Amino acid sequence: MHNKTIAELATVLQQGEVSSVELTQHFIDRIEKLDAGLNAFITVTPEAALQAAKAADARIKAGEAAPLTGVPIAHKDIFCTSGVRTSCGSRMLDNFVAPYDATVVERFRAAGAVMVGKTNMDEFAMGSSNETSFYGPVKNPWDTERVPGGSSGGSAAAVAARLAPGATGTDTGGSIRQPAALCGITGLKPTYGRVSRWGMIAFASSLDQGGPMARTAEDCAIMLGAMAGFDERDSTSIERPVDDYVGALNTDIAGLKIGLPKEYFGEGLDPDVARAIEAAIDEYKKLGAEVVEISLPNTHLAVPAYYVVAPAECSSNLSRFDGVRYGYRCEDPKDLVDLYTRSRGEGFGAEVKRRIMIGTYALSAGYYDAYYLKAQKIRRLISDDFRKAFEQVDVIMGPSSPSTAFKVGEKADDPVTMYLSDIYTIAANLAGLPGMSVPAGEVGGLPVGLQIIGNYFDEARLLNVAHRFQQVTDWHSHAPRGFE
Repeated sequence: MHNKTIAELATVLQQGEVSSVELTQHFIDRIEKLDAGLNAFITVTPEAALQAAKAADARIKAGEAAPLTGVPIAHKDIFCTSGVRTSCGSRMLDNFVAPYDATVVERFRAAGAVMVGKTNMDEFAMGSSNETSFYGPVKNPWDTERVPGGSSGGSAAAVAARLAPGATGTDTGGSIRQPAALCGITGLKPTYGRVSRWGMIAFASSLDQGGPMARTAEDCAIMLGAMAGFDERDSTSIERPVDDYVGALNTDIAGLKIGLPKEYFGEGLDPDVARAIEAAIDEYKKLGAEVVEISLPNTHLAVPAYYVVAPAECSSNLSRFDGVRYGYRCEDPKDLVDLYTRSRGEGFGAEVKRRIMIGTYALSAGYYDAYYLKAQKIRRLISDDFRKAFEQVDVIMGPSSPSTAFKVGEKADDPVTMYLSDIYTIAANLAGLPGMSVPAGEVGGLPVGLQIIGNYFDEARLLNVAHRFQQVTDWHSHAPRGFE
């Protein structure tokens, strides 16, 4: 059962070939047996999952099933879950039990999905390798000496290892697409505002966006259909109808114009990864798509702009974690200043502290104009590059990551090199555009991801383009050895 997709599981559940209780127990057993070597989960919720599965079975029996009813799902531990610890991968929130569900969690519950647990992540979503978690690094199931990518590495590893058929993730600068690429699964970052951020603990408010992670584009379409939609509790949510993502999957893509940015195929890209991406583009040509070389001239400014904007917003968002109201509190503080200083010093890890300090500096008097304001101007230039590109093409394609998964610890002592892992994904977040990664090859036994970027609210087209590719290739069906 663990090798079936969400779409296939929905069919067997509704046909009565297996119950949700049996299916849920199967995945709980796999997590118990296999996760010790991966560390993909922070919290597993077997009792609550089986209770939800029983309710799902009753719903299916009554003929009231939705596509996700009875399907086990894992949530990234950045989404608040009522009565279940929500840690954000940090000591700061190790003891925090949310009193409510995030909108995304709420909508999956309403659809009848069964939460089996909360997945590991880089602390407060800050990282590209899942090594900054307070609970230890996640291992890539393709090679446990390598990273799964970050910050949604736990979700990516869980789906790749068949510990869950689907999982939620969040993407601030590539944190869905990069781990999806390194773990050989499909991941989608929707347009900013398409999925509610209410109850999703904030890192950088103008960049964060939740999205689905699964093995196929079809599964991501099913999940996005449940996640997307306006939420009046989220001031950044867009009031716009939700498209029929599943219904658009099989649309013919003959005549589709694909833009290949010359900046995505230059220095820094592993030659073997480049060859895999070029082979994937050739498959699109066979499907009738037209390839056009384009330019995104300000791409080289995306990483420096992001690492001003994101830390600035994180320094503001994380100021609430002070040891007073909830979360970690130091022992025996001498006074209020000592309480703040030690609680934050002991509760946050090194990468979070680094970004808070960078962000506070960038927002300080005398430096705001020089750094933050300039970064926002560059952000507009990057958005304009995409706007001009979409006047010529329908989608933009390129690599999701400059290399395959690197070894645990390989870049841990060099933050700048680590930051460059997201060089191809960050620009879409700065512009607020939707983007996804689909498995498109393997190099040395490790997966390669093809990134597809679309125009605003063009998720249906992205999913269609990805699905058509997956109909003529089988990279998405490959399982890491030992997890088949």
